[in-house]
Amino acid sequence: MRAASADTVRRILCVFPRYTSSFGTFEYSYPLTDGVQAFMPPQGLLLIAAYMPENWPVRFVDENIRPATTEDFEWAEAVFVSGMHIQRQQMNDICRRAHAFDLPVAIGGPSVSACPDYYPSFDYLHVGELGDATDELIGRLARDPSRPETQVVLKTVDRLDMTSFPLPAYELAELNRYFLGSIQYSSGCPYQCEFCDIPGLYGRNPRIKTPQQITAELDKLLECGIRGSVYFVDDNFIGNRKAALDLLPHLVEWQKKTGFVLRFSCEATLNIAKRPEILAGMREAFFCTVFCGIETPDPVALKAIHKDHNMMVPIMEGIRTINSYGMEVVSGIILGLDTDKPETGAHLLEFIEASQIPLLTINLLQALPKTPLWDRLAKENRLIEDEGRESNVDFRMPYDEVVDTWRKCMGVAYEPARLLQRYEYQIQNTAPNQIKRPPPKASWENIRLGLIMLRNIFWQVGVLGDYKLEFWKFALRRLARGEIEHLIASMIVAHHLIMFARAASRGRQNASNYSMRLREASVPAE
Repeated sequence: MRAASADTVRRILCVFPRYTSSFGTFEYSYPLTDGVQAFMPPQGLLLIAAYMPENWPVRFVDENIRPATTEDFEWAEAVFVSGMHIQRQQMNDICRRAHAFDLPVAIGGPSVSACPDYYPSFDYLHVGELGDATDELIGRLARDPSRPETQVVLKTVDRLDMTSFPLPAYELAELNRYFLGSIQYSSGCPYQCEFCDIPGLYGRNPRIKTPQQITAELDKLLECGIRGSVYFVDDNFIGNRKAALDLLPHLVEWQKKTGFVLRFSCEATLNIAKRPEILAGMREAFFCTVFCGIETPDPVALKAIHKDHNMMVPIMEGIRTINSYGMEVVSGIILGLDTDKPETGAHLLEFIEASQIPLLTINLLQALPKTPLWDRLAKENRLIEDEGRESNVDFRMPYDEVVDTWRKCMGVAYEPARLLQRYEYQIQNTAPNQIKRPPPKASWENIRLGLIMLRNIFWQVGVLGDYKLEFWKFALRRLARGEIEHLIASMIVAHHLIMFARAASRGRQNASNYSMRLREASVPAE
């Protein structure tokens, strides 16, 4: 936290923009839970909130849970906003609403850092990570909280070392309203995949927090009400392999101390399969899921997008190795690559069947600013500025054919029987490789939570749903074997995948998590 003079107090309102329906936000799962309304708490804004001077009151609003109200804006002296490209319209809308109260609005985060020109209405643009630009912004607001006459652009030159980061202000968020908890250990990735903007934004030399910071954050997450799972949002958990190895024993000890109350998940490159010592440590720390950007099973395509490290081990062998340590693989998949052919969709479905990966985020290729892909396509005159399209890329294959392939793959991959069979495989072949945790402490709260979710699943899916036969086949096997936890965990995710894929195959959902098509800058009603 920054120091400020005792007589200078500014009231800061941090507003996180709403997401619209997306494959990766799991909104179809929320009715099956105990009041979940949003996916993950935003690390960036909660970090900024914690960095404010101690005597500055800070209020945090996630518009995925509730909209910022008139009372919030009347209370505030300045508004902070952060988010990704996909939230661009919503961020500009927050700015418009704040300006109606004549409040200065500052925007930071990955979208404005990559594309400052997207945000002409904001008073302050914070470009880059936490550091000297943040201190200058605080200083300017301390001196004068009124709106500047012209837009001020503040660029971070001297980043704050991650070992000096404060604990994110988790206490400001309603953590029990989130699907997953989130935590960040490192920033940056050593690889340069053509479509990825991480190296351009955060560098190729991963910077890290100390293990003590991470365990302190986990303590705070528990204290503030997180339960279930915590996702390490690092761009690549093994970007610094030595650091990951150093962290894991601390996570193991923390889990033992707290009774393994949380499951961990993370993102990592598939070549993690070549590091059994890391996988063994992750198993002991109760990592249960690893998101791997497989992107495509085609070696020619992997080479073309500079994802050669996915071929350090055969893809199927890598998946099976990770499974053997008790971790389910989640895969990123991209359609619309320059190397795609008419048979690419069929090959993808064959890969899904062979790999038995339940959850694959199948996206159309989208060119993001600050990526080698953007630069290449700009030179080839293949960037298309049309927010009515599913992608901004002029594909090598006919556009309609690519979109149709995506819709067909979504429809087939997430047919209830196929998906639940893949979950059955994971329960039978991956879950037994997890460590044997001590039995969880029986508490009324845990029992109540489990009963509520079972009731919701049985009613929403088993009674009202239209894939009841497939559901009950799956559910009765779980009940017969006493696998209640597997039943709840699988169905909460599977239901979202099934419902989203149905809408997608009918053209009612976007074919890219980055597409601006059909997205509006509205907020929920107050």
